[in-house]
Amino acid sequence: MSADTLDVPGLGAPADTEWETVVGLEVHAELATETKLFSASPNRFGGEPNTHIDPVSLGLPGSLPVLNEKAVELAIRVGLSLNCRVQPSIFARKNYFYPDMPKDFQISQYDQPINVDGWLELPSGKRVGIERAHLEEDTGKTVHIGGGGRIHEAGYSLVDYNRAGVPLIEIVGHPELRSAEEARHYVTELRSILVAVGASDGKMEEGSLRVDCNVSVRPLGIDRLGTRCEIKNVNSLRSLGRAIEYESRRQIDQLISGHPIEQQTRHWNEDDGRTHALRSKEEDYDYRYFPEPDLLPLDPSAEWVEQIRQALPVLPRDRRQSLAEAAPTVEADHIALAVERSMDELALAAISGGGPSERVMTHVIQNLADGVGMLSPESLASLVAMEEAGELTATQAKKVLAVLVESGGSPQKAAQSLGFEAMDSGELETLVDGLISEHPDEWSRFCEGDNKLTGFFVGQVMKTTQGRADGKAVTQLLNARRG
Repeated sequence: MSADTLDVPGLGAPADTEWETVVGLEVHAELATETKLFSASPNRFGGEPNTHIDPVSLGLPGSLPVLNEKAVELAIRVGLSLNCRVQPSIFARKNYFYPDMPKDFQISQYDQPINVDGWLELPSGKRVGIERAHLEEDTGKTVHIGGGGRIHEAGYSLVDYNRAGVPLIEIVGHPELRSAEEARHYVTELRSILVAVGASDGKMEEGSLRVDCNVSVRPLGIDRLGTRCEIKNVNSLRSLGRAIEYESRRQIDQLISGHPIEQQTRHWNEDDGRTHALRSKEEDYDYRYFPEPDLLPLDPSAEWVEQIRQALPVLPRDRRQSLAEAAPTVEADHIALAVERSMDELALAAISGGGPSERVMTHVIQNLADGVGMLSPESLASLVAMEEAGELTATQAKKVLAVLVESGGSPQKAAQSLGFEAMDSGELETLVDGLISEHPDEWSRFCEGDNKLTGFFVGQVMKTTQGRADGKAVTQLLNARRG
C-alpha cells in the first residue's frame, strides 16, 4: 500500500468506526425572466422540441449575445437574500464536451462571479456558508432513446435546445452540511427564498431547480476532508436524501474494505436506489475557461444594488420569527410549515384579530392544507372565537371553515346555513344524565378511574346530537358528576 493510499481518511478503518458525512450542494435555479439570458428567445417550460430557439441559442455564425438586464436584477436579489457581497463580475466561456450546447461552450462566470461570501440560515438556526452565486446560461436537453433511457443503453439520442440559453443562477454552498436531513432543509429553505424574492418558481419537477450533490465521508473527529463524489442533477427532495444516504454508505463500505474513493461524477437512479459512475470528475482546467470576448464586464452601480435591496420582501427566516413570536406555544415545525405554505400572513392577522394562537394554527396546519380560498383573517378569528365560546364544536368548526374557504362570508351565517346551533346547557345536562343511567357499568368503571371511558360517553353524546354537542363541555359535565 502506497504512502498516498495510507493518507486517505478512514482507509481500512475498523467496522465499528463512527463516520461523519460531509455534503456540499451546488443548486442551479432557472431565473424567472421572459426571455433567455443572451437573446430574445422565450424562456418558457415545455413546448415542442426546438421551437424556443434563435441564432444566439444555436450559436450560429455572426450571432452575438446581449445580456438580459432582468436576469442580472434577479441574480442580485438572490445574492442580497443570501447575505452575499455583490461585486463587479465578468463572463467566461466554459468549453463543453457534450452536444447539449450547440456552440460547444457555455457562457458562465468563473473567477469573478457577481455574488460571493454569503450564508443561508436553516430553520434550526445553523448557518451554511455560500461561496458564490453566479450567472450562467442553461444547457439543452439530451434524450436517449431505447433501453432504460441511459446513454450506454440507447440506440440513438435526440437533442432539444429549447432550454439552451435560459438564465441560471448557480448557488455553490460550502461543504458544511452533515446529513441528508440537513441537505433537504437547505434546499427547502433556499427554494423558499428564491420563490419569495420572485427569482425562480423553484419547480424541481420541471427542472427549474436542480441539485448537484458533493458527498464525502471521514472518521468522526478527523478535520481533513475525504475524496468527494458529485451526484448530478438530483431533481426532488426525496431523491436528494436517498442519494446522500446511499452514497455515504457506499463510500464507508469501500473505505472499510481498504479501497480508496475515486473522485467521480455519479448519477442517481431512483428505480434501483443507487448511484452509478458516469465519468471521472472534471476539474476547472478541463473546461479551459477564458473571458467571453463578446460581453463587457458587469458592474452594477451601488445605487441600483441598494434600490434592489430596499425592494426585497420579508424573507422566510424573518417570517418564521414573527409568527413564532405571535404563537410562542406552537411547535417550530408547524411555524415553518405555515410559512412554507405562505399562510403566515393569514395566521398573524387572525391572531391579531383576537383568535387564540394555538387554535388558529391548528386550523392553518390541519384544515387549510389545500389553500385558503375565500377565507379572510377576520372570518378565521371569528370562527375560532365561536369555538372557544362553545358555540361550535371542533367538528362543526371544520365544516364551517370549509364553507368559508369555498364561499367566504361570516362564520355565523355559515353555521346557520349548516344548521349548527349551540346546545342549551340544560339540554346537554339532561342528555348526559340519561346516558349515565343507561350505562351503569361503564359509569361505575369511569368513577373508579377508568378515564378511557370518557371517550365512550363523549362519543355517545356526539352520536345522539349528530355532532352538535361540545366535547369539552361534555367532558366537564362527566368529571363534575364523578366528583
